[in-house]
Amino acid sequence: MKKKTKKIRRKKIVKKSNNFPGILIGSLALIIFSSLSISLPSNALSKKFSEAKKTSKQETIMERPKKNLSDINGLGITEFLVAEETNGSKLIINGEEKVIPNPTEKNITYMQILQNPNDLDLNLKYARQQGKQGNYKQTIATLERLGMLYPDNVEIRLYLLSVLVQADSPDKALTIIGEIKESEDLSEDDLLTVNEIEEEIKSRKGPKLWNFYADIGIGAIQSNNVNSVSRTRLQSSSDELIEFGSPMHDRTYSESLGLTATRSIGEASSFMINLSVSDSAQVTETTDDFESYGFTLSFDTTIGNQSLSPYYMLSKTDYQDDADSFSMMAGIGGFFSFNDRNAFSYGYSYSDSKNNKNSTDETARETNSIGHGVTLGHDFTFNEIISSSIGLGYSISEAEVGTNDFETYDFNLRLNLAYPWAYISVGRALSFNDYTHIDTSINSSRIRSDYTDTFDLMVTKALGDILPFLDRNKSIFVNLAYEKVFSEANIINYDYDAESLSVSLSKSFHLNK
Repeated sequence: MKKKTKKIRRKKIVKKSNNFPGILIGSLALIIFSSLSISLPSNALSKKFSEAKKTSKQETIMERPKKNLSDINGLGITEFLVAEETNGSKLIINGEEKVIPNPTEKNITYMQILQNPNDLDLNLKYARQQGKQGNYKQTIATLERLGMLYPDNVEIRLYLLSVLVQADSPDKALTIIGEIKESEDLSEDDLLTVNEIEEEIKSRKGPKLWNFYADIGIGAIQSNNVNSVSRTRLQSSSDELIEFGSPMHDRTYSESLGLTATRSIGEASSFMINLSVSDSAQVTETTDDFESYGFTLSFDTTIGNQSLSPYYMLSKTDYQDDADSFSMMAGIGGFFSFNDRNAFSYGYSYSDSKNNKNSTDETARETNSIGHGVTLGHDFTFNEIISSSIGLGYSISEAEVGTNDFETYDFNLRLNLAYPWAYISVGRALSFNDYTHIDTSINSSRIRSDYTDTFDLMVTKALGDILPFLDRNKSIFVNLAYEKVFSEANIINYDYDAESLSVSLSKSFHLNK
């Protein structure tokens, strides 16, 4: 009966792969987790605000960098920010002195910014706070908005330039430098400083044609029902009830390695190549051990307010004792922001999965299938900490043998909490499977129909927050996850409960930084 168990498991793998566009698009934001696996440069927050020289109540002149420019984020440029004083930093806006508080003052929330987008004092405070926390994206967005409200104020643009230097955005920095140099209010000292920064950026070799990254991970999963054994421990076979022969409790260990190469194409596009290998080994049922290999090509581009990501994937899984599998997937995902709080995603995928029969699984080829899938998603941002996502999906699998044809309807909901001390994500997913033909080898009177209800909780935290001596740069992440699966079907084989608890460590390397 082990053969049937293997076949069922492969169907689930094919079904889940149709959700890849949503995962690919989410990098947005972050790879929910990907973002977590990439840390800011260790020296990004190490500099202090430079002293400013104030010539009058109408003008603030930034201190000119010294000739021996110190390195910031690989650009070799001295940090160029407004003054930090005991009671906060100051900018002169239209002749009025504005104070940006030190981080010890009360934090400004993102919700306050959404409610008061034109409040100058509030936005300056928010920009400063986000910059001190390393949230450069929010800082840049805030300063760009202020730059549009006060187009003639050079101090705001100088402030923005300093943040772009820290965020390692040379192209944007050069654009802002051009705008600053056109200002009639720019002093000679500030012009000299800006010219030095411009020369420093241009003197470098420029952006690398290719960037290379490596991702490594190790993990362990403890499951109380690794083989989806039914609640009654019985299964139907040719209309007869027999016992499940597979073990339930097992522990699985895994290792993974990924190599990624990216290349920017113009200002709005990038190309990515990824190679991956992983290994999975169980303690009890070692015949389920496997190695998997993956190859991915993707292209990300922006057209108007649309981010588009076509991709092509190849994967191969070599099982210890079961039939090997090979799959190809191609598709495209899209993403666009409606406003500061709402974003939408969509995707289509095509898959071709094949299984090679062997002495222990002679019916493997019966599950060879062609698949089509579509996804729709909505992301909502409550504030800088809380966000949510909702996803809908539909997929169809057309197998070589009709008894393995099925349709799947998916619905998922997720809540993300990006606390400073940890990242928490809670999700709920419903999946409905409707088969189109009777499988007489199991039950001759019923067409299989089932649904699964999955709850999961994930927590991610830097190892350095727990054990500083092991991870001084806080670049190794600890991932804890709990999953509860409830499955109900009109055939006894697929009525089961399963729980698992996993822990993993992950780290990313920029190989040619």
